[in-house]
Amino acid sequence: MTSSAPLLTSSGLGGARRAAPRGVLLLAALVVVVAASLALGSAVLSPATVVGAVLSPATVVGALLDPARDVGAVVWGSRVPRTVLGLLVGASLGLAGAVMQGQTRNPLADPGLFGVSAGASLAVVVGVYVLGTSSVVATLWLALVGAVVASVVVFSVAALGRGLASPVPLAVAGSAVSALLVALTSFLVLSDETTLAAYRIWVVGSLSGRSLDGAGPAVAVALAGAALAAVNARSLDTLALGAELARGLGESLLGARLVGLGAITLLTAAAVAVSGPIGFVGLTAPHLARALVGGGHARLLPASALVGAVVLLACDVGGRLVGGTSELSVGVVLTVLGGAAFVAIVRRGTAAAL
Repeated sequence: MTSSAPLLTSSGLGGARRAAPRGVLLLAALVVVVAASLALGSAVLSPATVVGAVLSPATVVGALLDPARDVGAVVWGSRVPRTVLGLLVGASLGLAGAVMQGQTRNPLADPGLFGVSAGASLAVVVGVYVLGTSSVVATLWLALVGAVVASVVVFSVAALGRGLASPVPLAVAGSAVSALLVALTSFLVLSDETTLAAYRIWVVGSLSGRSLDGAGPAVAVALAGAALAAVNARSLDTLALGAELARGLGESLLGARLVGLGAITLLTAAAVAVSGPIGFVGLTAPHLARALVGGGHARLLPASALVGAVVLLACDVGGRLVGGTSELSVGVVLTVLGGAAFVAIVRRGTAAAL
């Protein structure tokens, strides 16, 4: 018994030492995909031209193959906004996925499992159907309200059942509420052509055509969610031991669930409001991060955010190159690649890893 504490401390320090260089590799990968996102697209630009446009956004640095178009407009009007928003969405979904999997102890959990994405989608559709709104700021707040309401409903339904000692009621309630919200969303979009047209563009999940106008609230919401996730990190490590042992160690299950649910809600709402619902990032990013830095949530949470940002931006760049002038949206690319990743996760039986 006396030697167990030093062994645990040594193991923890060893894990941290192993995770440090891998964290540096993640940061390097992030720099690479950011550079690729700024440099690559349907418009062919030389690296020097892109660098010049980034450093001097107000200056006409050169011309595209079509002389009528301005390089500064391409770089600052399209590529910089979608790169910044891609970082925001990818990091938010990756972090939300790690918190979700830690809360439910389910390696196949996704941020949409608590009905967050479905609630945000329904709220946006109601906004278009009733108010005719489509602005970024209005969409953000509608998505946030919808996500919060859906999360509260899921949490309340779960609490009426077996309580919060087990993550199973949360997952079951989330699946049921999500199905109901999706049905309501389908009813609205099929009853009105204008709503269907707006929803069809939004629901695919894309960074194309997005701007930084009104993105400030999304950043603030995501930062608030990240702060709650950081607060929840220690509780997630305790919950991984099981509810009974966590309670025996003095953990407040209600407090841990509330903080985690708040983090998932805010992070997912910010991402969904900016880009529309994008799947599989929240599912796969924590698994990749866990393979790199281990299961301790103090390291896993920031690593999942980095992996999510890298994966999303890489898929967005891939969609631009594969689609040519009519690029594939990042949601479509992630659906194809994420499906394969989902099968690989199931085949490897990673449920034991949590």
